[in-house]
Amino acid sequence: MNFSNLFFLKEEVSLIVVMVFLLLFDLFATGKIRRYFHLIACVALGGHLLYNLQPLAEAKAFGGMYVNSPVISLVKSVLEAGALIVFMQAGNWLAGEKASIKIWEFYVLLLSTLLGMFFMLSSGNFLLFFIGVETASVPMAALVAFDKYRQNAAEAGAKYILSAVFASGLMLYGVSLIYGTVGSLYFEDIPAGIVGNPIQLMAFVFFFVGMGFKISLVPFHLWTADVYEGAPTAVTSYLSVVSKGAAVFVLMMILYKVFAPIAEQWQSMLYLIILLTITVANLFALRQRNLKRFMAFSSVSQAGYLMLAVISGTAVGMASLVFYVLVYLCSNLGVFGVISVIEQRTGKVDMEDYNGLYQTNPRLSVLMMLSLFSLAGIPPFAGFFSKFFVFMSAAGTGFYVLVLLALINTIVSLYYYLLVVKAMFINKNDTPIAAFRSDNYTRVSLVMCLLGVLFLGIFSVVYEQFSLVAWGM
Repeated sequence: MNFSNLFFLKEEVSLIVVMVFLLLFDLFATGKIRRYFHLIACVALGGHLLYNLQPLAEAKAFGGMYVNSPVISLVKSVLEAGALIVFMQAGNWLAGEKASIKIWEFYVLLLSTLLGMFFMLSSGNFLLFFIGVETASVPMAALVAFDKYRQNAAEAGAKYILSAVFASGLMLYGVSLIYGTVGSLYFEDIPAGIVGNPIQLMAFVFFFVGMGFKISLVPFHLWTADVYEGAPTAVTSYLSVVSKGAAVFVLMMILYKVFAPIAEQWQSMLYLIILLTITVANLFALRQRNLKRFMAFSSVSQAGYLMLAVISGTAVGMASLVFYVLVYLCSNLGVFGVISVIEQRTGKVDMEDYNGLYQTNPRLSVLMMLSLFSLAGIPPFAGFFSKFFVFMSAAGTGFYVLVLLALINTIVSLYYYLLVVKAMFINKNDTPIAAFRSDNYTRVSLVMCLLGVLFLGIFSVVYEQFSLVAWGM
């Protein structure tokens, strides 16, 4: 074995170093120093992000099983930035009596999922891809059930692990059929053997269904609302943004690299899936009163818009997807940051509890409103530009009707986002949530999200950078 290949795994090896460092700190730190555990964890992850911020050149290791490229490096940085914000927003929750005794477990589990996503992104072989999927999924199940004192945490964990196991089984069966018909697991070799016969089409369906569970596409989304509601809010936000973004980008790469010869078939299937995902999720979101379930169906709808970038099969679609994930990260984590801090202070997560919030907590109300406006795609916020680029990529390949229907659904999503805004600014409440001051970590994370919402759409250099390194079929 040539261990020099490990030099190509810069992001993964350095992330393992961070995990080992946090382990050693947990083992040997004295009581007085342990008070700074959360700060040290955030600084360590932030340092790792800065260390790997420069996109890497094209590289292959272990016979092509591991690959890297500038666009993959950029996606890893985007996902890690999301993980860092989740770290910061989890500080108040981790400081509580019930979570503080296992604080390192939270860090290592979350970083383990991030490591698995890194392997998924850099996989050039279905074997490494599957290892990455399981490395990301198993710790995520533990994170979902992390707060065992919550009434529905165990149920959420059970639903997630069962759904994940079922999805992985279907995916593995699809991969086995591909290997049986082509004779290789390497992404570079498979397209030459893809001829579109019934077995290969069935293999693709099984693989896509497995990925559909990971992304929460309709009709594979039934686990989403219950898991989002039962999991700790910090875990829910991570699951809705980082995990979803990684899965969508990996699916896009595999569709472009492996299944390009049958693009006509999978584009037809994606057409229906996208339409169902956006429409059904919007209709269910209208009926929700628990904000975590509300955001669950919002994230399902957003997954449909993410897939709208995938269906084009072009470099513009890939650049639009990465930019959309970045903007969605800032917007969604901004909303979840407010939900998390209010839940920790008051235990309230229902929409009616937010009536009159502006009277007592105007800053949090304004930040949540701007984040919701960005999710809805209202100009001049970043969400408008991200949706515009996604619509442009799909329209550029002739999916005009699909884009029109997605635009109509955007109006529906605006309505239910405005329900939350109405509750905070217009609805009266004799006993609104009392005024409070959030912790420093949460304030910094919310400021980061706010800056992303306000300025990502204005500074086009970000999208241009993604365009320079993107590629298509």
